[in-house]
Amino acid sequence: METRDPAPLPRVLLVEDDTISQAYFRAVLEGLPTTVDAVASQACAMARADTTRHDLWLIDLTLPDGSGIDLLLKLQARWPQSPPALAHTADADPDVRLPALQAGFRDVLVKPLATAELSGAVRQALAEAGGLPDWDHAAAAAALNHDPTNVQALRRLFLEELPGARDEVLNSAQRGDAGTLRARLHRLQAGCGLVGAKRLGAAAELLRRTPESRTALERFDHAARDLLS
Repeated sequence: METRDPAPLPRVLLVEDDTISQAYFRAVLEGLPTTVDAVASQACAMARADTTRHDLWLIDLTLPDGSGIDLLLKLQARWPQSPPALAHTADADPDVRLPALQAGFRDVLVKPLATAELSGAVRQALAEAGGLPDWDHAAAAAALNHDPTNVQALRRLFLEELPGARDEVLNSAQRGDAGTLRARLHRLQAGCGLVGAKRLGAAAELLRRTPESRTALERFDHAARDLLS
């Protein structure tokens, strides 16, 4: 089966006024990979968002011209069908977290952030929003020594086995067998990483973490079916 043309990278609006932190966030986000629009203020964020649809908003809660919560509310008014939003802050006070969650942020990340923590939160948010591409060609090439013949051969094998893997996951979920479900998803994630099945791998990770979630199961099923179509 021939692979489809690569989908556009997810686009992230990064709002961070500290130069060093902005550079760090950008490096981690671009390594996922994503396309990053980095700005340092509410005004610049609104100007960028006025003409660009983003797959994720990543917003500092304290900005030079207002709060991140105020910015989120403005962005939500501009884009009623809003993408997921993550807040980040250097303030570890628990009282900071609740108002941000109530405003609509799906999580509040406390700086300094380890690369794995930041990338994991972003991957999960994008997976839930359907913002990841089906195939990550660069990741597959790196995993298989940049040999296109190996990439194509392993992807064919992966796609041949995917219907059975999908059925096992769905059946385990329907039986409520969380142990078998997690084990099968763990094996599937390894294959996804080798062939660059980015969106399915993220959906599998989300379902493995939240096996009781109907939404996570549906996202997994949609990602698998899209690869097989």
